[in-house]
Amino acid sequence: MRPCFRAAWVTAGAMLLALAGCATQRPVLYPNAKYDRVGPEIAQRDVDDCIRLAEQHGVSPSGGEKVVRSGAEGAAVGGAGGAAAGAVRGHAGESAAVGAAFGAAAAATRGAIHSGEPGSVYKGFVQRCLREKGYDVIGWK
Repeated sequence: MRPCFRAAWVTAGAMLLALAGCATQRPVLYPNAKYDRVGPEIAQRDVDDCIRLAEQHGVSPSGGEKVVRSGAEGAAVGGAGGAAAGAVRGHAGESAAVGAAFGAAAAATRGAIHSGEPGSVYKGFVQRCLREKGYDVIGWK
């Protein structure tokens, strides 16, 4: 295995492992009367309860599949680009593999960055639950 090919796979793997730990966003609560009355610890426990309720009803943040789909798309585009560049230089197969690895890593990075953004149904479910408990959600972070 040529050094640049090995480096491409190591880079792609390292990026994917680093991004696997990206956290999902959580609601940010406005310090209204309810929040002031119960305090931050109880408020965060209520947020956790609403998140758990959403998941119990089959509503999930839906982040992971975006990373996988983006990585697969990037591998296809990178592989095609690498093959085209390699065909000109006479190393189509190796260039396609390197291009696929870098394409997958770049696309997976982009997907992972956006995977922490919960879907609108999930946000709506959690926000309604918190509103019914007396909280005011001002955003997600």
